[in-house]
Amino acid sequence: MLGIVAAIVLFIAFLINAADLSTNDVFTSTNVMLIGLTLLALHVSGVGGGWATRGRRR
Repeated sequence: MLGIVAAIVLFIAFLINAADLSTNDVFTSTNVMLIGLTLLALHVSGVGGGWATRGRRR
């Protein structure tokens, strides 16, 4: 799930950068890109992966 959110955030950062939109200091394309990369790193590390598969109980 975090991978999809990261892809969306990185796409928004790309649109801000490509369209040369003037945003306030919080939502610059670099800051949005760093948030997306953080979400991607969390996804790769296993956070937000959904249900964990466990072995069968006997």
